[in-house]
Amino acid sequence: MSEDSASSGPVLCETPANPIPEGARAGYFLTGDKVRLRYAIWPKSAGAMKGTICLVQGRAEMIEKYFETIEDFRKRGFAVATFDWRGQGGSARLVRGSRAGYVDTFGDYWTDLQSFHGEILLPDCPPPFYLVGHSMGGLVALMAAVRDRLMFERIFLSAPMLAIPGQPLSMTGMAVFTEALSFAGAGQIPLGRAGDSPPDETRFPGNPLTSDFRRYMYTVATLKARPALMVGKPSVKWLAAAFRAMARVAHSDFAGRVRTPVLMLAAARDEIVSVAAIEHLGLSLRMGRHAVIATARHELFMENDAIRTQVFAAFDAFITERTE
Repeated sequence: MSEDSASSGPVLCETPANPIPEGARAGYFLTGDKVRLRYAIWPKSAGAMKGTICLVQGRAEMIEKYFETIEDFRKRGFAVATFDWRGQGGSARLVRGSRAGYVDTFGDYWTDLQSFHGEILLPDCPPPFYLVGHSMGGLVALMAAVRDRLMFERIFLSAPMLAIPGQPLSMTGMAVFTEALSFAGAGQIPLGRAGDSPPDETRFPGNPLTSDFRRYMYTVATLKARPALMVGKPSVKWLAAAFRAMARVAHSDFAGRVRTPVLMLAAARDEIVSVAAIEHLGLSLRMGRHAVIATARHELFMENDAIRTQVFAAFDAFITERTE
C-alpha cells in the first residue's frame, strides 16, 4: 500500500474565495487497518450547543470543498468533524503513482468511518452525533446505519449513490462484470464517465454537478493551489466495489435493516446518481423518507442559494423532529 498523501505544507488548503473557517483543528489519524487519513474538526460558532455533524464526502472530494457548508452547520450550533476517505483528498493514496479512484471493497470505507468515530468523534467532539453524507458518502452512511444503529442519532443524505443511471445491466450485473475485469488484471485501470473527471472552469457550461459557478470554482481553485488533492476517474476495482455495495442496498431486505432515522434528498436533475433508486428506498424505509429538490443538480450543498436554502430548511426540520 502506498502512503502517498497531500501532507506537505499546512494540513488544510485555503484560497481567497474559500477561506478555512476559524477554529479549525486538523491533522491525521490511523484507521484500524493502519491507513493514514486526514481530518479536521471545528467548534460551533453560534447558538446553543446541539452536538456534532460528522460530514462524509462523495467520491473524489476533499475537506476544502465543504468550508462554506461547514460554516453553515457551525452557525446552527453544531460542531463539525470531517475527514478524507482513503485514496482521496489529503489521505493516503492506495495505488502508487496513480490518481485513479481505488478501493478494495466498500467495507474499507466502513473501516474509515468506524475508526474516525472511535479516534476523533468520541474523544474530541460533543454529542449527540449526526451523520451528513453526500453521494458516495451517503451509501457508506446507509451501510453504517445497518451495521451499528447507535453510532449516530440521525442521518441526513444529499443525493446518495444508491445506483448509477444509464448502465446496461442491473447493479448486480455490473458488479459481476467489473469484478470479472478486475480478476482478469484490469482492477487499477481508470474507467468512468466524462463527469468523473476533475472539474475545470472550461467544463462548467452544462456540467452535471451544480448550476452555481462560484461554488463550482471552490474545487477548481483548491486543486490548482494543491494538485496533490486531485483524484481522477474511478478504477475498475472501485467500480466493482461500488456496484456490489449498491446491489446490497437494492436487495429487498435492506430497507428493513435501517433502524436510524434517515432523510434522503434527491436532486431532480441528477445525472450522476439514480433519483429513482433514492425514491424507491425512501418509500421502503421504516424510519426514513426522501424528498426531491426541484431544478437541482447532483451537488446539493454546492448549488445556488435558492436550492441550498431548501436543503438546509429540510435539514433543520429533520434534526429537530421528534421521533414518536
